[in-house]
Amino acid sequence: MPIITKTKGRTTRQNKLVRGKRKAIKSPNYLTKRILAQAANQGFSSAAVETMRVLGYNIIVQDGWVVKKLKDGSIEKISKLEKRKSNFKIVLD
Repeated sequence: MPIITKTKGRTTRQNKLVRGKRKAIKSPNYLTKRILAQAANQGFSSAAVETMRVLGYNIIVQDGWVVKKLKDGSIEKISKLEKRKSNFKIVLD
């Protein structure tokens, strides 16, 4: 926890806020797993909404099945996925 020191009636944090008038938080100059995951989730979500609007359905995987999810909320099963053991591991650096 940061140590707050008093200077001229205000804390150092308050002085920084007053002088800088709440500076915008800078984003890092590098790509993190968290930033990548957030961007991917936003991209997939907006693509799903757009596809549903244009085509009226989305093809998704749900409970081990490839299914077609229609605009009205109904689901048509297309095919069952078979489980396979994989000998490799995916690592995001």
